[in-house]
Amino acid sequence: MTLVSVRVPLVVAVLLAGWCGVARAGDGRTDKERQLIVQLRTAAEGEKAIACKQLAIHGSADAVPDVAKLLGDERLSSWARIALEAIPDPACDAALREAAGRLQGRLLVGVINSLGVRRDAGAVGMLAGRLADPDPAVASAAAIALGQVGDVAALAALRPTLAATQPAVRDAVAEACVVAAERMRSAGRGSDAAALCDLVCKAEVSAQRIGEATRGAILARGAAGVPRLIELLRSPDRRMFGFGLSVARELQAPEVDAALIAEIAAAPARAALFVEALADRGGATARKALAEVAARADAERTSRLAAVRALGRIGDDASLPTLLALASDADRDLAAAARTAIADLPPSAGVDDAVRGRLASASPAALPVLLEIVSRRRISAALPEVLGVVKNADKGVQAAAVAALGEIVDLDRLGILVDRSVGGDDAAGGLAALRTACVRMPDRDACVQKLEGALGTAAPATRLALLDIVGEVGGKRALAAVAAAARTADQEPIQDAGTRLLGKWATADAAPVLLDLVKTIPEGKYRDRALKGYLRVARQLAADEAQRIEMCRTALAAARNDADRGIIAEAIKGMPNAAAVQKAVESQP
Repeated sequence: MTLVSVRVPLVVAVLLAGWCGVARAGDGRTDKERQLIVQLRTAAEGEKAIACKQLAIHGSADAVPDVAKLLGDERLSSWARIALEAIPDPACDAALREAAGRLQGRLLVGVINSLGVRRDAGAVGMLAGRLADPDPAVASAAAIALGQVGDVAALAALRPTLAATQPAVRDAVAEACVVAAERMRSAGRGSDAAALCDLVCKAEVSAQRIGEATRGAILARGAAGVPRLIELLRSPDRRMFGFGLSVARELQAPEVDAALIAEIAAAPARAALFVEALADRGGATARKALAEVAARADAERTSRLAAVRALGRIGDDASLPTLLALASDADRDLAAAARTAIADLPPSAGVDDAVRGRLASASPAALPVLLEIVSRRRISAALPEVLGVVKNADKGVQAAAVAALGEIVDLDRLGILVDRSVGGDDAAGGLAALRTACVRMPDRDACVQKLEGALGTAAPATRLALLDIVGEVGGKRALAAVAAAARTADQEPIQDAGTRLLGKWATADAAPVLLDLVKTIPEGKYRDRALKGYLRVARQLAADEAQRIEMCRTALAAARNDADRGIIAEAIKGMPNAAAVQKAVESQP
């Protein structure tokens, strides 16, 4: 008789384990852990991997022996280490150390990495011995792990190997020292951290490691590290210069601001980069310096642009005079950047009041700029001032004022834009502003009411534009207005616009209106459009399949010819669960 291995289902396995005394030591301390341990012992490979992952959350020392058995498995070792790195019990450290004594190659590297993650001080002796391992990957992993442990014994093992170890491993030792120094600095041991980083800087290691160590040494010394920072900021080496910019953003010392400000003036080619670093530091000193750079006509142009853009990000009320002066600059890029910066300044009554206060006395040349800022910042308090210049003799000022009204006008004075759109000199500008204003009105029906008079009296082209605005506003009153347009058989362009807008209406309440059109208007493209619009509502906006089926049946009942029925059949094909809908419609009594 041939024995055939049979996979025991997990539930059965758990029950069997229970019969055998599942609560014995090493079998789990909770129901969840017990289940996962059984899964490790009995399940297939993929399920074992999932169990390891879950044991990282639910595991205890009981699970460690079963998990540790997988450390030598090429396919499951990494999954086992996920659990052993996370379970808060020293049994994990012991298991990893034991595995490190018997594994080789990639598996050994993984175990050493896990010891580093756990910062196992008990592994320092073994890790120190591995620094001389003939496999560079193993030696490098041991070095990094020692750096993560970072205690006195670990550092005592690392320091000599900066010079003595093989070149392939030396960079890993340097990285380990930098990691350990970072921990020292975080723990308040700045002088120790600086000394360790200095040791790395003197070693024969890569430029990347020297840069990292230099950064660590500067940060560890605080303000006393600024002279060394300045050396980096003046370095011709791009990598070291990059480290300098990074450290300048990190080091919290006022002396850094002064250093960056000095470099902006001393190194025009790099000034924009210094400006950006200063802006990232923020603060009153940075804001004042950036405003000065932006205002200096003799400063390098890219640095001025960078300063203006930065003020939009970190500026305040005090930045406004400089930016307003630049907003009308002959340099178009600088002027545009200044206007954008003013628009981007954080919300502030001081900024808005200052802009508003300048409107009354501004020159015709300055007014469009101020009105653009009113528009972009949506300074609604400036409505009286904007209304005061909307009839300015200068056409450019008028256009800017109308555009600003689109952003700030209220419902009570919406008629100003309606009149401008219907009979003003700049109807196109008025319509654009009216559209902007209408779509932001909170009371949609009241907004449409303001437009209804013009809908009946405006010239055909304007009426079409107003209908589009009504369609964008939406709501019950808008739906009624558009429906009326769709029935205007004696004015084809209006009927065309009405049926087009109804066909793409965004709410399901358009369905009865569209169905009524299907039943009442003559055959032709507008009726076809209404039928397709009704079916689009069924397809996209119906509450559920039952409503969708009912709407299709209703459409079929309203069909007048085979063309209608073809439209309905084609629409059903695009509906969710089309076959079921088609069958239900066909079974209509």
